[in-house]
Amino acid sequence: MTETLHARTAEEAADRIHEVLGAGPMAVLTGAGISTDSGIPDYRGPDSPPRKPMTYQEFIGDGAFRRHYWARNHVGWRHVERTRPNEGHRSLATLERVGVVGGIITQNVDTLHGVAGSRRVIDLHGRYDRVICLQCRSVTARAELAVRLNALNPDFIEDVADVEVAPDADAVLARTEGFRVADCSDCGGTLKPDIVYFGENVPKPRVMRAYGRVDAAQGLLVVGSSLTVFSGRRFVKHAVGQGKPVVILNRGTTRCDAMATLTIDHGCSPVLRALADSHRV
Repeated sequence: MTETLHARTAEEAADRIHEVLGAGPMAVLTGAGISTDSGIPDYRGPDSPPRKPMTYQEFIGDGAFRRHYWARNHVGWRHVERTRPNEGHRSLATLERVGVVGGIITQNVDTLHGVAGSRRVIDLHGRYDRVICLQCRSVTARAELAVRLNALNPDFIEDVADVEVAPDADAVLARTEGFRVADCSDCGGTLKPDIVYFGENVPKPRVMRAYGRVDAAQGLLVVGSSLTVFSGRRFVKHAVGQGKPVVILNRGTTRCDAMATLTIDHGCSPVLRALADSHRV
């Protein structure tokens, strides 16, 4: 039976997490909610505006749509690039260093866990800072593509103040007509951000590595995810199937609340900071 904790303080929540998951190592599954304190909005949080995420079918099926997307991304990726880790990211890096966290499976593409110092990170849905060719599969840096896009679009305003940016580095722009898209410099193929879009499968080797991360852990801590999509939800089911405790720390309800050992409706950053403080040596 699931325990729901309405913690009065972050310290109370951290203490209960420690009681349920023990000294570790724990696996951690993170979603967009951990990055909201860094200024990156999520898709499904209680205060999130309605958003229609990019789908793989839209991207590959329509050249005009790809042009529209790359124009938006040309603005959005720089906003994500400027973001910095918050206390939640840094606290998980601390917990990894002291052995409490065995590794992180993140559904985010913002790379903030690595910037914060975490070393055992599986980027389940890819990374915003890389671009892949759909034909030859070569991978290049997004910054390198930006130079090419700037040359192709010298009059395009790439930095718009107060633009709304989504977690996948997409940005909301009113007009993108005339934007010129760059093809792969190696084979001339179609370029795509190295991000798993909705309707696209996560590469199987990556999924198996993530399952292995859960297998090696004493329990699973979910942070900042509504677990709406199967891509992340499967790891909760995997842990439950092994009889391991699962704690969900998230603002609002999730799709897996009924199968969790403990759910905590609280902010990610203060609870993770309190958890890290309790394990500092």
